[in-house]
Amino acid sequence: MYTPPFFKQDRAASLKFAEQRGFGTMCAFDGQKPIASPLPFYLTYAADGTPQAAFHVARHNPLLKLAGGDASWLLAVNGPDAYVSPDWYVSPDQVPTWLYQSVHLSGPVRPLSDEELSVQVDTLSDKFESRLLPKKPWTSGKMTAGRLETMKKAIVGLVMTVEEVEGSFKLNQHKSDADFAAIANALSDGDADAKQISQLMRQTRPQLFANDTNKLERTAP
Repeated sequence: MYTPPFFKQDRAASLKFAEQRGFGTMCAFDGQKPIASPLPFYLTYAADGTPQAAFHVARHNPLLKLAGGDASWLLAVNGPDAYVSPDWYVSPDQVPTWLYQSVHLSGPVRPLSDEELSVQVDTLSDKFESRLLPKKPWTSGKMTAGRLETMKKAIVGLVMTVEEVEGSFKLNQHKSDADFAAIANALSDGDADAKQISQLMRQTRPQLFANDTNKLERTAP
């Protein structure tokens, strides 16, 4: 990933972001063309601290034929993104740009055993069901044994040994305070992604928006 120094994230921040997102696009090269699939995943860590991304694919997914070798795969994990108009800056002579969060994890991938797949399916569902609390979490135990086994036969578990971690959070870190605040304020009136980018920018330089917080506190009922 091309990452200018201003936007580069450290390993810990990148892994935390990837784990929190839990969804990305897995990419591999079959020798002639790239193969990619969007999929959910979760991270675990080996005894030596090496990150591992666990996921599964349909048994007929072409990615499956590429697993088990030495070739490196890429898992691209993206967050919110937003377009920035040059008209929003305080400074003149700006150009259009795009703000975003993105992390790339790469490394070889191996298939999981049937026993490992069972653990992975339950762990993956637990991860996302926990976000729906106070709803009582769904578990595979709610399925009949025959139906569960049929579904498991339709998928194959895989795990990536993460050898490289790259993170780029482009949030206008290289801009002046005046331009930074202007863009954050403009994005706060945009769509859901733009609002998220605006909030991330505010968290990066909270001192620029202290007056906004004070105004809200004074007008609160």
